Amino acid sequence: MLRDLVTEQQLPGLDDLDGLSTLDLVRRMGEQDALVPTAVAGQSARIAAAVDAVSARMREGGRLIYLGAGTAGRIGMLDASECGPTFGTTPEEVFALIAGGPSAFAVAVEGAEDSAALAVSDLTEVSLSAADAVVGISASGRTPYAVGGVRHARAMGAMTVGVACNEGSPLGEAAEIAIEVVVGPEFLTGSTRLKSGTAQKLVCNMISTLTMVRLGRTHGNLMTHLVASNEKLWARAHDLVSSITGLPDAEVEPALQAAEGSVPTAVIMLLTGADPDQAREALARTSDNLREALRSF
Repeated sequence: MLRDLVTEQQLPGLDDLDGLSTLDLVRRMGEQDALVPTAVAGQSARIAAAVDAVSARMREGGRLIYLGAGTAGRIGMLDASECGPTFGTTPEEVFALIAGGPSAFAVAVEGAEDSAALAVSDLTEVSLSAADAVVGISASGRTPYAVGGVRHARAMGAMTVGVACNEGSPLGEAAEIAIEVVVGPEFLTGSTRLKSGTAQKLVCNMISTLTMVRLGRTHGNLMTHLVASNEKLWARAHDLVSSITGLPDAEVEPALQAAEGSVPTAVIMLLTGADPDQAREALARTSDNLREALRSF
């Protein structure tokens, strides 16, 4: 029963919530939010296993696909949409499916989350294969769209992860790797966009970011594969090249221009004397891993 789930329980001591001062409300809610990172840390080993499994699939050309409904689906879409600007991935490499389609990001599509068949249809439409990694997200861990999608993906041979906020969830049982972050009852009873949503976003942050680290889409903790698509990001790219090479602005800017804004290409050019085409070829040979590309010279 839904009411038996931890995420649906009423947090004790808040019967007078609507009578508290605004400052007390902020403090009480903050106390609950502060519990989330510790709960996420308790799942570190499983998150690490998920990162290794996702990166292994992507290294061989597979895709990272988030799958969820409502808040969970929006979290997947948010995380996926940031991977392009941050790590230079394409929309085909990392993306999210949300119950009800992309428009459900802004306006809820009632009933869509209750359909496992819809998840199967959505995964079929994107040509799911055994090479892919599917991360299902659901606070309750029982949302049919997420559970059905993960079950189908696993049956197809895809690597599957289930991110939930209740232990022993159907989603966790359906997935190859279960990440169940139990954050306790919500500040507002049943409002899983709160602590549960925060926990899910932290887990997705780790999965996508650390997968990209494993794939060499960073150099140390520098975002070397960002897409310099505006003035701010071009300035950031310039600073990244300067930081890695230790060279003055007068040398960095022409190289970055010749590299068409690609930080890894510019770095290789400056540190090895390679021309842009040679630098790009080295990156292609090493799956865009800057450190490995530099070692190849």
